[in-house]
Amino acid sequence: MSFSISADFIGEQNRKNEAALAEDYAHLGRQLARRGIDIEQATQRAMAYAVAVPTWGVGTGGTRFARFPGPGEPRHLFDKIEDCGVIHQLSKATPTVSPHIPWDKVSDYSALRQAAAAQDLGFDAMNSNTFQDQKGQKLSYKFGSLSHANSATRQQAIEHNLECIDIGRKLGSTALTVWIGDGSNFPGQSSLSKSFDRYMDSLKQIYEALPKDWMVFLEHKQYEPAFYSTVISDWGSSLMAASELGPKARCLVDLGHHAPNTNIEQIVARLIRVQKLAGFHFNDSKYGDDDLDSGAIEPFRLFLIFNELVDAELRKAPGFSPAYMIDQSHNVSDPIESLIGSAVEILRAFVQASLVKRAELAEMQDASDALGGHRLLKQAYNTDVSPIIAEARRRKGGAIDPIAVYRASGYRNAKAKERPASGEVTAGIV
Repeated sequence: MSFSISADFIGEQNRKNEAALAEDYAHLGRQLARRGIDIEQATQRAMAYAVAVPTWGVGTGGTRFARFPGPGEPRHLFDKIEDCGVIHQLSKATPTVSPHIPWDKVSDYSALRQAAAAQDLGFDAMNSNTFQDQKGQKLSYKFGSLSHANSATRQQAIEHNLECIDIGRKLGSTALTVWIGDGSNFPGQSSLSKSFDRYMDSLKQIYEALPKDWMVFLEHKQYEPAFYSTVISDWGSSLMAASELGPKARCLVDLGHHAPNTNIEQIVARLIRVQKLAGFHFNDSKYGDDDLDSGAIEPFRLFLIFNELVDAELRKAPGFSPAYMIDQSHNVSDPIESLIGSAVEILRAFVQASLVKRAELAEMQDASDALGGHRLLKQAYNTDVSPIIAEARRRKGGAIDPIAVYRASGYRNAKAKERPASGEVTAGIV
């Protein structure tokens, strides 16, 4: 019988921390009350927030140089769903998973949907893959996919995306995320104009096949694997494409897909303004597209992004309905621990941004009080909202200290025995 973490075990572990949490929560409540903030309202917001986890994220990742497999890695999609279920069971903030095709193809999608429901999970956006050649694939994507100079290769990539839509409909998804690695490594290798035109022609065929209630999320990336030019390299190219396609196309923001020192929160504000913000792939970055754990490097930047998001939510910005998902590569850590920790840090930034006094901030900005506005943001950011996040988890049946409970459960050791190493890569980013 497959090992699982019981609700009784979580309750037993929680009881060890309940008194300390109650004390910390009450203390924070008094602090916030002096600032005119209701801690109960903040807790309710924390309980309502959710972020999706990627199926590929529960496997050990790697770099182009090496990959070091971890014990108990998922062997197939149903194992991935089991691991994703544990993340949600403990964090109570990740109720949906985002599949990647063809990595996550199965023979019975009804059974997959039932398996996910048994873990209290649903399905988020589908992700297509035309940046790798797959076993048995007729034509190669070495020189591009949706923008390839060869029309048959483009058609193959189009049909793959249509298959993703079909699978997504069976799973209850309502969005398709499209990222292509198309570009060039040498000046003169391809036409910068024609490659974009071919991309648009291909994407229009995919767009026309979207069900009425579906969206397509366009993801840009500055470089890699194309090191000279990338077809959709920045938010301007993504916005240009989404605007030409129509209202069901929006721009996805991956936090690692930007040049150093880029003001990502300003990009977010601009996309909100034109009703083209699809949502996020949350991660963190030190040098480039590192796919590090969310909040591990620049937690203040994560907060500033959420400051824009909460502002748009509260002022009811037209068309504002972002999709949130984690997109990380866990090379040296237990992927489940990293995803739990990232969900916590994303929720922390959301709750902190919810503490910003919007009316006072507007007054400061209208008065051109530079330091005054900055101090208001820093006051919210410097507030330790850990008791709010922990209380939100406790009320929903999750763990007060989710990573500690995960470690105490012995889940990873149990899965290492249940899932003998196969030598095949079934998850993770390489």
